[in-house]
Amino acid sequence: MEGFEGLRVALTFIIGGDLLDEKLEMEIQASLVSGRLPCAVAFKIAKKLKVSPRQVGDTANRLNIKIMSCQLGCFP
Repeated sequence: MEGFEGLRVALTFIIGGDLLDEKLEMEIQASLVSGRLPCAVAFKIAKKLKVSPRQVGDTANRLNIKIMSCQLGCFP
């Protein structure tokens, strides 16, 4: 059984990661305003799911969702 411990840890990480990605996608989709994600909401999602704002942004990009009302003034 000793050899299976690493496999179990790896599978838990992969499965947990998939669940996190799905949860993140659902949060983003549920938070859209006129088809876009407000920047402040992206930060709230990151904090809620304990992920980086970058991960929220990358997921939004993958879903072809634009960020709006950027807190840094990058996106109108």
